[in-house]
Amino acid sequence: MTTETVRITVEGDAPYDVLIGRGLLGELRGLLGPKVAKVLVVHPRALRSTGEAVRDDLTAQGLEAILAEVPDGEEAKTAEVAAFCWTVLGQSDFTRSDAVVGVGGGAVTDLAGFVAATWLRGVRVVQVPTTLLAMVDAAVGGKTGINTAEGKNLVGSFHPPAGVLCDLDALDTLPPHDLRAGLAEVVKCGFIADERILELVEADVEAATDPHSPVLAELVERAVRVKARVVGEDLKESDLREILNYGHTFAHAVELVERYQWRHGAAVSVGLCYVAELARMAGRLSDADADRHRDVLQSLGLPTTYRGDRWPQLLDAMKRDKKSRGALLRFVVLDGIGRPSRLEGPDPAMLQAAYSEISSS
Repeated sequence: MTTETVRITVEGDAPYDVLIGRGLLGELRGLLGPKVAKVLVVHPRALRSTGEAVRDDLTAQGLEAILAEVPDGEEAKTAEVAAFCWTVLGQSDFTRSDAVVGVGGGAVTDLAGFVAATWLRGVRVVQVPTTLLAMVDAAVGGKTGINTAEGKNLVGSFHPPAGVLCDLDALDTLPPHDLRAGLAEVVKCGFIADERILELVEADVEAATDPHSPVLAELVERAVRVKARVVGEDLKESDLREILNYGHTFAHAVELVERYQWRHGAAVSVGLCYVAELARMAGRLSDADADRHRDVLQSLGLPTTYRGDRWPQLLDAMKRDKKSRGALLRFVVLDGIGRPSRLEGPDPAMLQAAYSEISSS
């Protein structure tokens, strides 16, 4: 199947392009830039053959490409793994004119971006996301980070990539549950900025979850455009960018309580339902718009409830969230579809009541 390549420019102090299409590996050399001589290709263990293919392609184009294999999933996002990558960079004499390429899901692109941001105070990084979640979220926007025992992404840096390659061919072999988890971030973009995303999912769930479908290709493009517009205006989350965290305060708490054994998209799905209930109780969101969250996410086979015996742990985790200000909890909420706003310091009873609405036994 052929798909026309779409090029979306993320504006800002250091503009870069996000390419969406099929068979895009040949575009990688151009995104790296003419001065790069060495490239560290960071990839997870599960994508060893993909990492080797990227290395071989770069080598054939005259670059010195070195592999750094890291653990799968969130296990890659630790200080120890970052230190391993720094060691490889140091032993290979990487300079400021060299680059890092992240090949994999969001955990790897977060790690690769963090390694690039911190090596010699910043070298170029090009992201090659291989999951839907990474294509529409982690790889775009310049947020990098690693986890600690205290929480997710508490150590990190803003470091925009030199480019992003969203090769839709990678979705052809993505497990269905991972594809659906990625759609949680796509749906989030629909609620905060592009209602057409919701309409496409509601009109044909089967097409929305088919990696060969032009509908899914359009969903990827629309979600990337939402994120590109927001981060182009606000790289460092001083104001507008915070809307991209819709549903994430509760989602990150779930991930921490579950010790990162939940897929990020699954946690975001529940987080979207939680914050919709919170906005409903605050009189900010209509019943129909709040119910639409659950209906759309359930149609995709995503979870919309969470176990009912974890409130103290979840509340503690939310208080550690990056978006909190001191002891003041902050949530991105909706005043309507496409109308994000903020809810600061909601009453503790309201927080727990919203939790009871999405609790399962």
